[in-house]
Amino acid sequence: MPSFDVVSEIDEHELLNAIDQANREISTRFDFKGTNSKIELSEWTLTVISKSEFQIKQINDILKNKINKRGIDVRCLEFGEITENNNEAREVIAVKKGVDKDKAKKIVKMIKNSKLKLQASIQGEQVRVSGKKRDDLQNAISELKETKFDIPLQFINFRD
Repeated sequence: MPSFDVVSEIDEHELLNAIDQANREISTRFDFKGTNSKIELSEWTLTVISKSEFQIKQINDILKNKINKRGIDVRCLEFGEITENNNEAREVIAVKKGVDKDKAKKIVKMIKNSKLKLQASIQGEQVRVSGKKRDDLQNAISELKETKFDIPLQFINFRD
């Protein structure tokens, strides 16, 4: 029976490269001289450090630009609050990967409401969609692409 998986994955190596490029640009820009501005990565969390909220927003623009050029969808970033202490501002940015339960339920519900003869099941951080006809699966993929979720979706393991 033909099937495919709906996932939300990020290439960790490309993310590291984008962060390194952004840090290099920050270190060479004149408006960041002497501010000790940087982006740190730990696990799937980015921490942006600078002197002021304005500079944090500039660094976010640089980061978005570098991530987008590396082929990673910017929707995978979840920006947090900017906190300012004494002479330093910080922002924690979560990198979302995997399809969480709520999004998976929305995907399953959308597939069931599409009137296509398909079955969808949640398997951890992915959704498996299977059916008898390959055309139905391709229609489901196109409908999922048209529907705007706030996470990037990829379609893998398409099997006949």
